[in-house]
Amino acid sequence: MDAGLLILRLVAGLLIAGHGVQKVSFRLGGHGLAGGTEEFRNDGFRGGRLTAVVAGASQIGAGLFLTAGLLTPLAAMAAMGVMTVAGTVKRPKGLWVQNDGYEYPLVLVVVSVALALTGPGRWSLDRALGITPWPVWIAVAAIVIGPASGLLTRLVLHRAPTAVERKPDAQPAG
Repeated sequence: MDAGLLILRLVAGLLIAGHGVQKVSFRLGGHGLAGGTEEFRNDGFRGGRLTAVVAGASQIGAGLFLTAGLLTPLAAMAAMGVMTVAGTVKRPKGLWVQNDGYEYPLVLVVVSVALALTGPGRWSLDRALGITPWPVWIAVAAIVIGPASGLLTRLVLHRAPTAVERKPDAQPAG
């Protein structure tokens, strides 16, 4: 079981962190901070560079903490939050990833839920520091607060499309 949790944490955590790196740099196929900022604007967010920096930093931090198994419920909560936001952006396109749907963000949210509930396993910094097992109420709080914070973020940062974006011949965002 511990080997499975380690593999799950490594893969999911590094993918989430890598997604954040792409938002704020040219590494891993990213388009730099300007590209990340533009992506958020195209997806209907206000806040410009600050939104891109906070989202990228949240993904990098949550991913690295999940990878290390450090403060696992809190890391999972942050990952659930940012991936819930991603899911809201992709929701209009349906479930399946081949249509740019929300399948991938959903999988990462569910993996984060599972890690919050199971804990990081024996090979983790939580275990090395003696702060595991986490009480169940902390995992449940993380599972509620993570997606709720993502939905609240989407609500607060959503902006109405500009006249150019509403034109029938305008390219769809995404």
